[in-house]
Amino acid sequence: MTDLDDLVAEWNLRPDGAAIRTPGATVLPVRTEGTAAMLKVGTPDAEHAHLVLRRWGGDGAVRLLRADPHRRALLVERLRPESLETLWDVEACEVVAGLYRRLHVPAMPQLRSLTSCLGDWSDDFARLPRSAPIPHRLVEQAITLCRDLVTDPADRVLHGNLHYGNVLAADRQPWLAISPTPLNGDPHFELAPMLWSRWDELAGDVRGGVQRRFYTVVDAAEFDEDRARAWTTVRVVREAARALSRGDEPASLTRFVTLAKAVGD
Repeated sequence: MTDLDDLVAEWNLRPDGAAIRTPGATVLPVRTEGTAAMLKVGTPDAEHAHLVLRRWGGDGAVRLLRADPHRRALLVERLRPESLETLWDVEACEVVAGLYRRLHVPAMPQLRSLTSCLGDWSDDFARLPRSAPIPHRLVEQAITLCRDLVTDPADRVLHGNLHYGNVLAADRQPWLAISPTPLNGDPHFELAPMLWSRWDELAGDVRGGVQRRFYTVVDAAEFDEDRARAWTTVRVVREAARALSRGDEPASLTRFVTLAKAVGD
């Protein structure tokens, strides 16, 4: 039997729909003692995800029912299929800003620190050739920001990948976060995915659309504008560098460069 079959049997689960397979995981709708749930197997961050899901205790995030981190398996409550993709982006940004207040609990010693990543990121940026299709001025700015931000306190748990598709509608609370890739760090790091997601909707006024989202989150979350801009710039340049190393389509790289310029204006 597969690990999925093993878990269904061991945890006394009953399949309740077709499995959903993604490049990183398999998700199976199940029922456990009459309760609708989702069994997720194969997620690379299951060990850390189960830690923060337990810490959040269902407040602002999907409730964890059971976990086997060694088999990278999570059993969580089943939410509704509607995500924040169904809301106007500004309204969705306000929802996410509200979730930040509940998810950004004090740091957990088991999680890696965001600031510990900055040295590696800075080295990666420095290795980019001047001929890379990322403006050299932007790369130099990101390197400088990495050095400046390394002193920021890593005193809060971060979701790590909080965007429209990772927030689902629920019955016990209006919206709940799913699929964390957690780490300890500065909450201002969280903002960037809300800017680069739903990119096609910004066609015709990218600069205005990016800035509208940026200031909506900053204001609703009561973030410091300069710190939010700094972390967003670093994160966006990192995504541009990763897109370049993967050989992504030029449009993907252009998106990140355009976003960085819009945030910096």
